[in-house]
Amino acid sequence: MSSAPTQLLVALRKSALSLCHAQYIRDRLLTHYPQCEITLRGITTQGDRILEKALADVGGKGLFIEEIEKAMREGRADVAVHSLKDMPMEMAPGFTIAAVPVREDPRDALVCNDYSSIEALPDGAIVGTSSLRREAQLREKNSKLNVRLLRGNVNTRVSKLDEGMYEAMILAAAGLNRLGQNHRIAALLDPADFLPAVGQGALAIECAADRTDVIEAVAPLIHHPTLLAVTAERAFSRSLTGSCHTPIAGYATFRDGQLWLRGLLATRDGTDVLRGERSVTLDADTGDTAAADALGRELGEEFKARGAAAILAAAG
Repeated sequence: MSSAPTQLLVALRKSALSLCHAQYIRDRLLTHYPQCEITLRGITTQGDRILEKALADVGGKGLFIEEIEKAMREGRADVAVHSLKDMPMEMAPGFTIAAVPVREDPRDALVCNDYSSIEALPDGAIVGTSSLRREAQLREKNSKLNVRLLRGNVNTRVSKLDEGMYEAMILAAAGLNRLGQNHRIAALLDPADFLPAVGQGALAIECAADRTDVIEAVAPLIHHPTLLAVTAERAFSRSLTGSCHTPIAGYATFRDGQLWLRGLLATRDGTDVLRGERSVTLDADTGDTAAADALGRELGEEFKARGAAAILAAAG
């Protein structure tokens, strides 16, 4: 076993939420390595610079990752902390997800000053989101909602609600919780009815695949049930090879000794929606990630057999 690290440079996006995530990981690491000097290094990514367009139109989730990976490649950081839902399904060559800590609340949240549910929103209500997955599920519920692009950090988004630019918005509950903004939640959306993004609520600790010292250092932070769940979710999404233009959702959870995975694939307008679920008997604390990965791939194959190709082709 390697010796305890004496210093770690942690890369993160320059945002209040990313800082909260990195501070959480730093504090967890310090419980294991109290003598370690941990430095947080904020990096402004291309995804943070481009706020007037949807991510799907300007390069997808990789815009939040590439410059941080460059920092690790150049030795300016040892490790990076990401929201797992912001990570591409295929890792860049030479990098790995070294640890996935315990998951925060995976649910989406309705943030609204006047209504307590999506169903209560009137026709024509302006609802903000930057997610095609959320847009598809909103339009499926009520095709007359006016779903508009919403980018920026959490505080900026919520301020736009208070200024009357939107009547409601859908945000990740985990981010609101981390930032102490959970009092703004009008309703938490049940995953059985409104499926979260793959990996939502979970953090990913990324590093170079050849940094065995870093991989061993962050290993104590791995939460095995969360790792198994997100492995299944990411395998499902990967098996469908959907682009950033494709609304895909997936959420796995343990129930009665089994890992249950729910998946969704939809057209952006919510008129064509595939839902499905599968399970596998798996121990939450000792189960093999290969079994979780197989579960995701099997659900993806089921979706293909049920006509996923037509939805994927429509998304382009």
